[in-house]
Amino acid sequence: MGDKPVEKRVAALRQGIQEHDYRYYVLDAPEIPDAVYDRLLRELAELEARFPELVTPDSPTQRVGGRPLAAFRPVRHQAPLLSLANAFTETELWEFDRRVRERTGRIITYIVEPKIDGLTVVLQYADGFLARGATRGDGLTGEDITDNLKTIRTIPLKLIEGPGRLVVRGEAFLPKQAFAGLNQEREEKGEPVFANPRNAAAGSLRQLDPRVAAARPLRAYFYSVLDLAAGNVPTQAEALALMEKWGLPVNPERRYCPGIEAVIVYCREWAERRHSLPFEIDGLVVKVNELDLYPLLGVTAKSPRYAIAYKFPAEQAVTRVQAISVRIGRTGVLTPTAELDPVRLAGTTVTRAALHNADYVKEKDIRIGDWVIAQKAGDIIPEVVAVLPERRTGRERPFEMPDHCPECGARLIHLPGEVAIRCPATFCPAQGKEGLIHFAMRDAMDIEGLGPAVVSLLWDAGLVRNPADLYDLEAAQVAGLARMGAKSAENLIAAIEKSKTRGLAALLFALGIRHVGQAAAKLLAKRFGSMARLMVAPPAELQAVPEIGPKMAAAMVNYFAVPANRELIDRLATAGVEMTEMRGPGERTMVLAGKTVVLTGTLAAMDRRQARDLLESLGAKVTGRVTKNTDLLIAGTAPGSNLAKARELKVIVLSEADFLGLAGGGDKEVDQG
Repeated sequence: MGDKPVEKRVAALRQGIQEHDYRYYVLDAPEIPDAVYDRLLRELAELEARFPELVTPDSPTQRVGGRPLAAFRPVRHQAPLLSLANAFTETELWEFDRRVRERTGRIITYIVEPKIDGLTVVLQYADGFLARGATRGDGLTGEDITDNLKTIRTIPLKLIEGPGRLVVRGEAFLPKQAFAGLNQEREEKGEPVFANPRNAAAGSLRQLDPRVAAARPLRAYFYSVLDLAAGNVPTQAEALALMEKWGLPVNPERRYCPGIEAVIVYCREWAERRHSLPFEIDGLVVKVNELDLYPLLGVTAKSPRYAIAYKFPAEQAVTRVQAISVRIGRTGVLTPTAELDPVRLAGTTVTRAALHNADYVKEKDIRIGDWVIAQKAGDIIPEVVAVLPERRTGRERPFEMPDHCPECGARLIHLPGEVAIRCPATFCPAQGKEGLIHFAMRDAMDIEGLGPAVVSLLWDAGLVRNPADLYDLEAAQVAGLARMGAKSAENLIAAIEKSKTRGLAALLFALGIRHVGQAAAKLLAKRFGSMARLMVAPPAELQAVPEIGPKMAAAMVNYFAVPANRELIDRLATAGVEMTEMRGPGERTMVLAGKTVVLTGTLAAMDRRQARDLLESLGAKVTGRVTKNTDLLIAGTAPGSNLAKARELKVIVLSEADFLGLAGGGDKEVDQG
């Protein structure tokens, strides 16, 4: 090609994005706003599209997932990947330590790490680049899932100053909140839910279409070096530190223990605080720290003698099903829910538990009046996992799903290929309420104060039936409702008015179009720019957008083909709701590019999150405290100690009015002063 400036720019973009990925996903310390990152990635993708010969295997653009595979290729592991023996009591940990000391004749130290409940994966790097990723399989032979693993942004496609050859073992997992959101989305689509985060992670990574894995926020931690070109590493602690240095994510919740007493103390700590982690663990892994002892200790037929898994007792509780109610979601799916005797479970009191769908109730034979075992899937979602039939008295009653919608009376439907039973009525009150709650949620139109209770008040008073009705509300109408005073009414009307400027992406997500989530809404808004263009886009044009498949395209076309939906959009537009893509944060004049800014005190015009978003859109790096590296302090009312520190260090201080003027000033700049 001979275009050296383009080659240099592509190389610089690639390296910069990789560094930002490492800081964001591995160190959890991002240096730039998401909008700036998106702009860099978009520029790289455009240059690589123009000059495909510049695409490299480690390019960040290669993470999005390629074409579906016909099947996974088998991968023979260099050495058997053994599973761990389990210890369920402290006595068994003492016994493990005794056996290790007797075999080695040495004083033993340990490394203890949380045992993530995910999918074991093995990565192979050649010349520093990710060459292959595989599942554990049966321990001898796994499956090649390289394309799926590349979609996990915590996994580096190229090591940072690492060895030429490296093989590591780790765990891929789905965080708890992502698991809860995925199951909710699947329930609304009428798809079977995952039983736990481990199944969700495994199901994501064993999809033949890598785009499925790319659409889910999977993560990974690595804990073992299996092969290293540079030679031996003396201890497990150093192996973990080296992997972290090379850019591989390593669990930060690991601890060096000088003996088994310290190990047991640490295990007791985690039994109490296991639920504080953002991912699910089912125990702790205790490993001999001195790696030179591993050959001496050896292995059994099933497990190594140098490590053991301390397993937490399952957090389950026995309770009774008082009733089974049915909830109707915004897409019309009926979800049975068990109403339970209150029971303490995983740190909270539980009175309701998911039963998922009619097939689940039938398979488990859950009856009203049954004594059951409940647990929290992913430590988040209460669910009934088993019935205790031996405790039945004969007074228990089988549950039957209704034939007609309990809210509107419409005859329910069961579509072929779906487990879900749906209410087909477009204006079913239950769907209408759920749709309004979704419309107002933070990631959608962000209408503060419009939660389920207020939606029910407005609905029951006959004031709203769809989102457009919200924009016709007056403060006097709202103030007349129970538990709503004049001030609350004014605040709600102000929040509704403010939501008009959220932009096309937020509105698309808020409308609740089937299969269209938040990420897809952003992609569509960027590509088409306006609701008017989207409403006439044919399926082929919609599918030209990355990650928009046939199902989503069909759902979009079908939604806009319904006259009532088009009327709703017309009413929203007439009310002044923004129907175009707002000027993206990455497209603002970056008047604070390169500046480190601290917020202190209370701002009148916006909350802390909104102020942070605005600052980042102007190019600023927002931190929590003033240091010698701080360039600017934004001071609201009742500022804290940061203001005194800023004055001491001669940092520029702006009032809220100055800040708002700067944000709206377009081409102003802030000097270091």
